[in-house]
This record gives sequence, C-alpha cells and structure tokens, in this order.
Amino acid sequence: MAYRRTTDRPKRRNKAQSVSDALPRFLDGLDRTGGRRLVQLWREWDELLGDMAAMARPLGHRGGKLVLAAGDPIVMQEAHYLGPIILEKVNGFLGQEVFDKVVFELLNGRVPLDGEIRPEAPKPPRKLKKPEKLGSLNKQLDPDSPVGRCYRAYQRMFDDS
Repeated sequence: MAYRRTTDRPKRRNKAQSVSDALPRFLDGLDRTGGRRLVQLWREWDELLGDMAAMARPLGHRGGKLVLAAGDPIVMQEAHYLGPIILEKVNGFLGQEVFDKVVFELLNGRVPLDGEIRPEAPKPPRKLKKPEKLGSLNKQLDPDSPVGRCYRAYQRMFDDS
C-alpha cells in the first residue's frame, strides 16, 4: 500500500498546527455570509454603542438594512436621528460596509438579539389578614342593601383561609 506524500502538494502546510490557531481560519472559510461577525456584533452591542445601546436594541437584518428595536414610539423617533452614527459604528466594527440603512421597529414583546429582556414578574398577591371583628355587623345591615351585599362579599373573601 502506497501513501501519498503531502510535502509536494501546493497550498499545503507541512507542519503541525495547534487547534486554537487553525480553528478560526477554518471557521472563517465555512462562514460565507458573515454570520459569525454578526453574532460578535450582537454580543458586544452595549460596549460598541455605549449610551445609545439602551435606545436601539438589535433585532436582525434584512439584506443591507439593520433592523433595530425601540421600546416606544418617542424613543424610536429619537433613535431615528442617531441612525447615521449607529451605521458608522456598526460598519466600522464589521470592517466593511455591510449595512447601508437602519430601520427601527417597536419591540412589542420580541426578544432582541443581544440578550434577553424580560418584563419584571408581577408581585404575588398579598395574603389578606382576616379582621378580628369580621361578621359582627351582619345583624345590623340589611342583607338586600348594596352595603349589606358588599359586606357579605368581603366576608366570603376570608372563607377559604
């Protein structure tokens, strides 16, 4: 059985290389659309834009348009004026002009690409403490009057506990 020598093949490295050195070049060869650089952009969004990052969160891209989200329409209008600055910083980070326009949309519950923004969980309802003299007015209030019906509904709130 004959083995083929690799020393005479063009474009072939003839020495062993560490994986940490070879892997980035290998992955760059696989990434034809530039998705790896975009993932780095989303992860470093806050550091790249600084104070502007809170106004405009990344949602993605459509062709040459960078799609950013704003929390409400007023912030969206203000962020629109920052579009050229954002484009300059993003294209500078990517090293080439990838995006030529910024489009702003309302967040509307969507999760931005740079992290997860979840609304605060509602506080659990307080457990009501039953008053000591609850029920002492039953004989004094007419059960068919609005006040009497309201008082009995209030008593029923404490029947389960």
